[in-house]
Amino acid sequence: MPDPQPHLYLVDGSSYIFRAYHRLPPLTNRHGINAGAVYGYTAMLWKLADGLNKADGPTHMAVILDKGSSSFRNQMYDQYKAHRPPPPEDLIPQFPLIRVATRAFSIPCIEEEGLEADDIIACYVTAARAAGWKVTIVSSDKDLMQLIEDGSVDMLDTMNDRRIDRAYVMDKFGVGPELVGDVLALMGDSVDNVPGVPGIGPKTATQLIQEHGSLEAVLAAADGIKRPKLRQNLLEHAEAARLSRELVRLVCDANLPEPLEALALQGIPKEPLREFLEDMGFKTLMNRMVGDGGARPGAPSVAPQPNRTAGPGAPEPIEIDRARYAVLAQATDVQTWLDEARAQGWLGIDLQWDGTGGLAAGLAGIALALQPGRAAYIPFGHAGGDLLGDAPIQLGRDEALALLRPVLEDSSILKIGFNPKDQLKLLCDSGIAVAPVEDIQLMSFALDAGRLGQSFEDLAKAHFEHAPMSLKAVCGTGQKAIRFADAAIARAAEYAAERADLTVRLWLRLQPRLASEHATRVYRLVDLPLIGILGGMERHGVKVDRAYLAELSDTFAREIAGLEEQVYEAAGGPFTIGSPQQLGSVLFERLGLKGGRKGKSGAYSTDQSELERLEADGVQVARLVLDWRQLTKLKITYTDALQAQIDPQSGRVHTRYSLAAAQTGRLSSTDPNLQNIPIRTEIGARIRDAFIAEEGYSLLSADYSQIELRLAAHIADVPQLKEAFAAGEDIHNITALELFGDSGKDSRNKAKTINFAILYGISSWGLAGRLGISREEGQAMINRYFERFPGIKNYISTTLQQVRECGFSETLFGRKTHFPNIRSGVMNLRQGAERAAINAPIQGTSADIIKRAMGRAEPALHAAGLPDVRMLLQVHDELVFEVPHGQEERAAAVIRAVMADAAKPLVELTVPLDVEVGWGANWGKAH
Repeated sequence: MPDPQPHLYLVDGSSYIFRAYHRLPPLTNRHGINAGAVYGYTAMLWKLADGLNKADGPTHMAVILDKGSSSFRNQMYDQYKAHRPPPPEDLIPQFPLIRVATRAFSIPCIEEEGLEADDIIACYVTAARAAGWKVTIVSSDKDLMQLIEDGSVDMLDTMNDRRIDRAYVMDKFGVGPELVGDVLALMGDSVDNVPGVPGIGPKTATQLIQEHGSLEAVLAAADGIKRPKLRQNLLEHAEAARLSRELVRLVCDANLPEPLEALALQGIPKEPLREFLEDMGFKTLMNRMVGDGGARPGAPSVAPQPNRTAGPGAPEPIEIDRARYAVLAQATDVQTWLDEARAQGWLGIDLQWDGTGGLAAGLAGIALALQPGRAAYIPFGHAGGDLLGDAPIQLGRDEALALLRPVLEDSSILKIGFNPKDQLKLLCDSGIAVAPVEDIQLMSFALDAGRLGQSFEDLAKAHFEHAPMSLKAVCGTGQKAIRFADAAIARAAEYAAERADLTVRLWLRLQPRLASEHATRVYRLVDLPLIGILGGMERHGVKVDRAYLAELSDTFAREIAGLEEQVYEAAGGPFTIGSPQQLGSVLFERLGLKGGRKGKSGAYSTDQSELERLEADGVQVARLVLDWRQLTKLKITYTDALQAQIDPQSGRVHTRYSLAAAQTGRLSSTDPNLQNIPIRTEIGARIRDAFIAEEGYSLLSADYSQIELRLAAHIADVPQLKEAFAAGEDIHNITALELFGDSGKDSRNKAKTINFAILYGISSWGLAGRLGISREEGQAMINRYFERFPGIKNYISTTLQQVRECGFSETLFGRKTHFPNIRSGVMNLRQGAERAAINAPIQGTSADIIKRAMGRAEPALHAAGLPDVRMLLQVHDELVFEVPHGQEERAAAVIRAVMADAAKPLVELTVPLDVEVGWGANWGKAH
């Protein structure tokens, strides 16, 4: 059998070093020397080298570094890299240690005087290709994309776990790798101070190369270009373009410092790696050294943690001087900040909405933060408020966005925001697709859901004992309130820059906790991918029938009036039904009903549970009031409000989703809240009929069937339920047979109530109330249920034990929900926490699964040739799509398959997930 083809990994060492430095908080080794970057670099390199002999893993490897700050390019152009800022002071002493770390793995660390690392990489790529080897360049540097050759040379972006091939280059630059240098020569590079041609950005450079085929062809055709300014710039700066082409050209024919064969990987040796780790005091990495002298197969790299226990830890009080924040009103100032962001590989951002409503909303400005305390605001949409009402000094919107676009879209630069979904939608309108993104709110939610509030103000208080500047302080309140775009720029800058500053501070505090607290998976693989997806759904909206809503409102008004007359008749006279105090007086004084309980105010309770208790006792007025309340709420919340919420620009309703509002991880929606439309009632169906498909389309509904019961059967390992689901049997019939010996209608309805109620931790009193039986009968029913399904009883007891011990429950995907009241001395608080804790792993896993389905649906539809199918809504366990006529069957098959397998490969369920799909002209017909 022939030897496998050698596969050489060339690591862009500078990129690894800076990523390690910026992704971790400052740390010192056991000698008191700064070593955060050394630790991160070591862990990252270990993970890479651990791929030896695995699929597409390295057989040979080298880390390539820059020998010094000067190369032959400085002789060609003395301003080359002249503006690049020096490395951070605390990073400089770590460079020698990083070289030691590399050699501790017995991996060559190569650097050459007079050549840059990119040139050395290019020389090795050329030699390896000539020898018939495969090559992977571990970097996301755009200059190195010139070397890509499908089938032999690709790149690996470890930050985004992405392979970069020719198709990626074509998508990014609009040309193949062989012409990337020509595009770069025209557009220049502000980070390396490559001049390029003034006024030519990435888009124009790509268009010119696509039209003419090369840089020289563009320059030869410059006289004939119709756009005067572009023609003039090309003619005047032709030599600068040619110089730029030489500056970005990679050296491919220099002698190799080490022969290819010397780069062979022999596994991860115990020595001298152990000696290095012991000397540095990297105990967590030392734990990976087991048995065979190498790393455990597949062991994840572990980021170092600050010296504090798991959890949010004690606050770290800070003082913020808002006067130090900068206002960037000149293009050169903005570019300086962006260059620094590019050099360090990340920046905090906070985008400020101008205050206009609906789809007409725009941006007033963007705040940037490079380090704690170092933030600035770029205004470009402010209308006034400065200099006694004169027009404020600021960049134009298009100019500002043109400066920001390369950094915002650069996949090698991490953009850090707080709940950036709503903000990034506004950039999408300008054709800017921001990536990659970190969401601090989602990061905190994955770590601390249930024990900390998740608003910006909550987190600033919890972590820093700091109260951020309020929007009211900028825009005022009441009738005197102004739009943010009309606020004074200086005041707006304090507000926006502080938010960007605090966002960065929160990231530095929260990000290191993800790995050690096992929150990475749910954050990165469940929640974070939905930012762009939900933003697209919100932006697209769903069409509603205004005329139908108006008619339904009138119908509901007549039905409400009829119910009011029936209530008055049953109550012995008129009163204000919406007044709890008057209703309580009527029920327990005028009618003399028993069991009324008074609150602290002295008024009788008339909440939902109290009225349901009376209804179960046959009190007609209680049933009528419940019907009146539901119909009134639906009229106000939906049939009236939806008409006002139709956007005049799109003619559609645009709900807003939140990923961090419901403690169990479920999505919530507002403006309007579509989660509260009754699911199975006739009234709910009438409201769903108002949601209609665009002309030429159908609405398709895909709904998980009994997903929480299925998950309960899996998590609690209940054989009878798992067998029933596998066989496609009616689970409520099975439960009825187990409990009552028959599956008649009455028994099945009781079984259905019990199945759901017990998973919500219901008490014997609660079950008795729902079934209309005594408390003793309710307890007997629960006991019988646990006898027949002991797995459920064991699940409840073990879940409560876990939560009492560690304070949180956990879903199958690792989502934690904290319950601080689980040990409360107040019985009601404790019991409430216990009920929620029983249900959280099941409901939370259900939420995780539908989120994963949402993240996979549109890519799967595109792959199936169905790009015009759009996901519109997520409600409970249901997804709603808009599908072109004639594509319903194909779309249904793709969506059903995606939803059925959404848990895989992270979680393998022992029960099938069943998905019910239907479609029609409106949501009601599809459901």
